[in-house]
Parts: sequence; structure tokens; C-alpha cells
Amino acid sequence: MITEPQTKKTTYFEELQERGYSRRDFMKFCTMMAAYLGLQSSGAAQVAKALETKSRLPVIWLHFQECTCCSESFIRSSHPIVADIILDKLSLDYSETLMAASGAQAEEAMQRTMKEHHGEYVLCVEGSVPYGADGVYCMIGGKTSLDILKEAAEGAKAVICWGSCASNGCVQSAKPNPTQATPIHKIIKGKPIIKVPGCPPIGEVMAGVLVHILTFGAIPELDGIGRPKAFYSKRVHDSCYRRPYYDAGLFVETFDDENAKRGYCLYKVGCKGPSTYNACGIMKWNNGTSYPIQSGHGCFGCSEEKFWDNGPIYERMPNVSGFGIESTADKVGMVALGVTAAGLAAHAVATNLRKHKIVESLIEEGKQSEQELENN
Repeated sequence: MITEPQTKKTTYFEELQERGYSRRDFMKFCTMMAAYLGLQSSGAAQVAKALETKSRLPVIWLHFQECTCCSESFIRSSHPIVADIILDKLSLDYSETLMAASGAQAEEAMQRTMKEHHGEYVLCVEGSVPYGADGVYCMIGGKTSLDILKEAAEGAKAVICWGSCASNGCVQSAKPNPTQATPIHKIIKGKPIIKVPGCPPIGEVMAGVLVHILTFGAIPELDGIGRPKAFYSKRVHDSCYRRPYYDAGLFVETFDDENAKRGYCLYKVGCKGPSTYNACGIMKWNNGTSYPIQSGHGCFGCSEEKFWDNGPIYERMPNVSGFGIESTADKVGMVALGVTAAGLAAHAVATNLRKHKIVESLIEEGKQSEQELENN
């Protein structure tokens, strides 16, 4: 019996070569991903080997109640390989936003992936799922988002929640939550779930999560609420370039005051950096150009749960961690100014003492010179 030859599956690196990328471009990408993932020096080699030897990672990307900002952030990653390889032809089996097919063809593509790659594909979800009114607030092809999610998640290797909508409900679940918008982890059980919150999350963070799964065949290490530790282990406050002004008690009082022009700390005008865990200050957006605080606006805290209901955006938090639970910006500022004043006073005293000693020394030298002249 004659059988048709099997089509060889191309690896990521082979596809890169076909699309004109050099070995140097490839290694730059691997090194960047390894660094972002917090791997050791050998990490780049591990990423490179995985991309050189493994065929594509099947991905189904669903869109529910969201604004598509996560997809927009992903395809605008600073490295072209992210969009060309991780997202484009190789990895994406189904996405209402980015795939060329539509209607019956799109549905067929998703069903084929769920069948042929059962237990192997990664399900990415962008957006929350409404429970209100039997789910009619978000329907695709006559099916509710809840039904679509459950069907797609059944055979998934892991579920990635892109953005704050999928991770914690975001603005749709803000009070009074008329659609009963619900984050994915409250619906899907018994599957590894990775939360990648942010509104939107950083494109390189999203790519890093997929690269980790591809490289190690497992989800990355997560924190207590399901976020990758490599990207959500530090507060925005901890890596903020304005932090020295915070420590010195120098704050912007209004967005148009002189302190704002000087680039002082934005805590008093609502910056939530001290309570927000994200990599914004390190990785930034738009090829590492900037992030909200650098552009002059305080952190919204968009990667934290219920950030829309955590108080007015432009009002400061009542307490600041790091200086005791009762510390506030005013107290920190007063203490800092007090320390500064004490330091200045001490410096002035020390300077005067040094000057006094110098004067005394000069006078003594003068007396000795006069005595020598008299003796001569």
C-alpha cells in the first residue's frame, strides 16, 4: 500500500530563516527572552535549543468582554520575532481578531485544533465572561462566551488569562457590574491557569510566558494569585526612577505645579505604584521607550484586582508600605525634611569647627613666624 509522505513540521528557527532572520537576530531574541524570564546565563541556550528543535505550540486565542488592547500590545512588541513567529503563522490556530478566516472557516479551524491537539494546545483568553442574562451580553456565532470557553478549555494544556479583564474582571466587573462579568479562574477549574494582568499587559511579558511554556514544557513559576513571578514579583514603586524623590519627601501636589515640572514623585496625585506589582518600570512599552509614570501620569494599579473600585484614581492611598503602616506621604516628607534639616545643621557645625581649627592654626603659625623674626 502506498502512503502519502508526511509533511515535516518546521521549527521556529527554520521558519525564522525562511523569513529572512539571521542567526544573530535569533540569538538576540533568545537572550532577551531569557533575561526577561530571569533565567541563569545558560537560559538563552535553553530558549534557543527549544526554538531550534520544537515545532510550533498550538494556540487558540479567544476574545470575550474586552477592548482588544492585549492583542494590540502583543503585536507591538519591541522585537519583530514576537509578532512574526510567536503570534503570526506558526502559533495562532484561532483568533477572532487576527486570523484571516471568518465564519464557518474560523470555527472549523478551532474545532480541528481542539481535536488534533487535544491536551497539547494552549488556550489564551482575552476578556471576562458575563453570567448576567444567561450570558447574552457576549455571544459569538449564536453561542455564549461561557459555552465557548468551557468547550475550548476542556482539552487545553494550560489556560493563559491575558490582561486584567480575563485575570480579574477589570472595568466590566466594576461596581455595579451589570453583566456579572467574571474572570476566567472563577469559571475554569482543574487546569493550570496563568494570569497575566495589566490593561494592557506588556507585549514582551506575554511573549515570555509562551516562550517559557515552549522551552520547558511547563507553566512558569507563579505567585500566590497566579501571576508569573518573573514579571510580577516587584512593585512598580520598587523600580521607579522617581523613587528617590519619594524617599526625600518631594511630591507633585498638582499636575501643573512646579514639582511636576521637576519630575517629583506622583504619589500625592494618585500614583498606585507602591501597591502594584508589575514590570512596567523595567521593561516599559514601545521598544522600551516609556511607561505611564515616565510620561508624567501616576500608576493606575491596573494589574491589581478590583483596581477600578480601589478608590478614586487621582487620590493618593491613605497609607504607604515600607515606612510602617501608619506612615503617609506627609509624614514621610516631614521626617525626610527633618532628617535633611538635621543633616544640614550638623554639616554647618562641622564646617564651622573645621574653619575654626584652620583659623587657629593660621594664627598659631603667624605667632611662630613673628617670634622667629624677633629672635633673628
